[in-house]
Amino acid sequence: MLNFCFKKKSRLLTNYDFKYVFKNPNVIKCSEIIILARMNSLSYSRLGISISKKQIKYSYQRNKIKRVIREIFRTIQYRLINSDFVVITKFNFLKMNFKLLVRKLENLWSYYYQ
Repeated sequence: MLNFCFKKKSRLLTNYDFKYVFKNPNVIKCSEIIILARMNSLSYSRLGISISKKQIKYSYQRNKIKRVIREIFRTIQYRLINSDFVVITKFNFLKMNFKLLVRKLENLWSYYYQ
């Protein structure tokens, strides 16, 4: 039985982890979202989220976006290849309908399915 938790080990926490992904990433993007990925030697995928304060001014909006991204990642993480992922958002991310946002994220993640 799969455990659909988003534990601390599933997160990119340190600056070194983020630099590792930024160094030589595979990039999938659309107008609102960029997903950078790089294979890791672990037996699971990890997620990092980068949202600029210049792009999205208010913290409650940044936090809502983070919750949505984490929730989608949590539900599909067992279908993904073992990689480190960094999700970068852009300003027009907030203008999207929630259901459209979820569909776009799921579509982008599908490029990394096993």
